[in-house]
Amino acid sequence: MTHPILSQIALAYCPVIDRARTVTATRVTVFPLNPELQLDGQQLLAALAEAWPVGGGPLWMRVAQERLLASVMEAQPNSHIALEVPAFMAMQPRYAEGLSTLHANGNTLLLTGKPLSELPRALLPAFSQAIIDFADDHRVDESSGGAGSGHSSNPRQIGFVQSGVRSVADMETSFRRGANAVLGWPIDDAIKVGNKPADQPALQVIVQLIDQLHRQDEIEALEATLKRDPPLAYKLMRYINSPAFGLSVEISSFRHAIMILGYQRLKRWLALLLATASKDPNMRPVMFAAVRRGLLMEELAKLSGNDEMRNELFICGVFSLLDRMFQQPFADLLKTIPVPEHVYQALVEHDGPHAPYFRLVEAIEGQSAFDIRDAADALMITFNDINTCLLRAMANAAQLD
Repeated sequence: MTHPILSQIALAYCPVIDRARTVTATRVTVFPLNPELQLDGQQLLAALAEAWPVGGGPLWMRVAQERLLASVMEAQPNSHIALEVPAFMAMQPRYAEGLSTLHANGNTLLLTGKPLSELPRALLPAFSQAIIDFADDHRVDESSGGAGSGHSSNPRQIGFVQSGVRSVADMETSFRRGANAVLGWPIDDAIKVGNKPADQPALQVIVQLIDQLHRQDEIEALEATLKRDPPLAYKLMRYINSPAFGLSVEISSFRHAIMILGYQRLKRWLALLLATASKDPNMRPVMFAAVRRGLLMEELAKLSGNDEMRNELFICGVFSLLDRMFQQPFADLLKTIPVPEHVYQALVEHDGPHAPYFRLVEAIEGQSAFDIRDAADALMITFNDINTCLLRAMANAAQLD
C-alpha cells in the first residue's frame, strides 16, 4: 500500500528505555517538510500502522506541528499509540475535550514543555508522564537526597521521562534523578580501550564463525564451533526462521542452514547475531540500534537493485556499534572480523560509497529535520522512498525482537 503523506514528512525514531534498561517502545518524530501544507492525521496513522499495527509494539508519537498533531488527535489513534502533547496545546480549551476523549480511550498522553500556568484540573489525570530534556533538567538526583521539585507547578505531581539522552552516563543520571524512562540513544560513550564486556567468550564464538565462513571452512568445523554456545545456536535458528527472513522452508539445523543459504547469506545473519549477543543490560539500546541500522541500510540499498551492495550495507549497519560492545576502535576490531572493503572504509575511515547511507541513518537517529534533509539530498533519495524503507525496516525489526 502506498501512502502519499510519506513524501511530505521526514521521520525519525529512538527507543523508549525503562529503568530495567529494556526497550519498551519506539518513539517516532514526524516533521512536516512544508509547514504551509495541511496534512491529514488519519493518513499519517495509516502509514505508521504498516510498522506498528494494532496488537504490535507500542508507539510514541511526537508530531512537530500543531495542526498535524490536532488532526491526529481528531483521528482517534488506537490505544497502543502514545501522544506527546506540548504544554501550550494542553492549555488551550479547544483541545480539552479531545484530550479527555483520548485518555478515556486508553491512549497514553505525555506532556512536553513547561506550562506557563497550571493545567485545567479536569485534564490533570489525562497525562501520565511529563517529558523533560536532559539538558534542561536541574533536579537533584534521588541518590543525593531528593527527586527535585517536579516539572510544573501543578498540585498533582506526575512521573517524568527524560529525553535527549546520549550516553550510558546520561541514562544512569536520568534514572538517579527519578526518571521512569529515557528517550534517546545512550551510545555515545567514549571507547575505553582495555575494557572487555562480560560475555566476551560468547561474542568470540560468533567472530570465529564469521571468520570460518569467510575462509569457507568445512561444515564440521563450523558445527564444532557453534556447539560451544548452545544458546547462540538457538538464537541463530530463531532468526533464520523468523518471518523477516522470508524462507518458505523451516531450517532445522545449522548444517541445514548452510545447505539452504550458502556461506555468504549465512554470514549476514551471523553479523546480526554478533550485534545482539551482549548480555550487558546497558547494551540493550545499542543492540536495538544496530538491528535497525542494518535493516534500514539494507532497505535503502534495495533501491539500487544491487544485491552485493544490499548485503554490505546490512553488515555495515549491524556492525556499526561493535566498537561499543567490544570496547575497541574499529581499526583494531576489524583486524579480527573480516568485512568487505567498503564496509571497512565506512566504519574506520568514514568514507567510501557506503558512508552517505550511514550518515543518513545517523541523521534519522539524531532527530534533526535539517540533517535528515541534507543527508537525503546527498544521496538523491526521495522522502517517500526513505520513509517507506524506514517503516519496512521497523516492521522487520519487530519480527526479530
